[in-house]
Amino acid sequence: MFLDDFHTVTDDRLCITAEQASRFAKCIAGDYNPIHDVDARRFCVPGDLLFALVMARFGLAQRMTFHFKGMVGDSVPLCFAQCGDTVQVTDAHGKVYLEVERGGDITHDAGVIEAFTRRYVAFSGRNFPHYLKPLMEEQGVMFNPQRPLVIYDSMGFSLSRLDVAEAGVAFAGATLDVCGKRGDALLQFKMTDGETAIGHGSKKLVVSGLREYDPPVMDAFVEKFMNLKAHHAMVE
Repeated sequence: MFLDDFHTVTDDRLCITAEQASRFAKCIAGDYNPIHDVDARRFCVPGDLLFALVMARFGLAQRMTFHFKGMVGDSVPLCFAQCGDTVQVTDAHGKVYLEVERGGDITHDAGVIEAFTRRYVAFSGRNFPHYLKPLMEEQGVMFNPQRPLVIYDSMGFSLSRLDVAEAGVAFAGATLDVCGKRGDALLQFKMTDGETAIGHGSKKLVVSGLREYDPPVMDAFVEKFMNLKAHHAMVE
């Protein structure tokens, strides 16, 4: 399974090290959010890795909604459990980190699930600068470049069918609602098979520590961000 390198299982508990999580973010998702760096002060496991593990363990359903309820730290033992149409990811103390609601038909075809997961995660990893920067610029706000904090809140999708191994995932619009120093970004996406629409979905991000947009500062941050991404690609 392509996720084997990004987690370990001991005594029915799943653990993700900071190194495994950071490698998934960069190598699979193309996600360079500093919060996923191994040495980040507020390190957390990428929500897209938890999404991928749920998909691999419990299958792809026609309708799925993921609610991210907490930030998973380095090597936290996790339990993935299903009860009816709900899947929960919790720690040993019962704290819920992710809750998933499912509906419709379900496929457990590993090839279909991996292909769909890879395409969605690749889309999701393009949050910044591709989608968030234009939104922030339009609203006249930006995060603190010294401590950028962009958190996965939720995502959901609906598919008309499950033979989606060749499905494309594409951006379909976005909005940013600003309330003080917090912004809620909603990114829309669509799934297609060639020219045929087969599904749609959205993901919500919370952007904290907002301040007035400063073009030179943001441009410098983006340049540094893209240079780090290019350097990592060359090393890989």
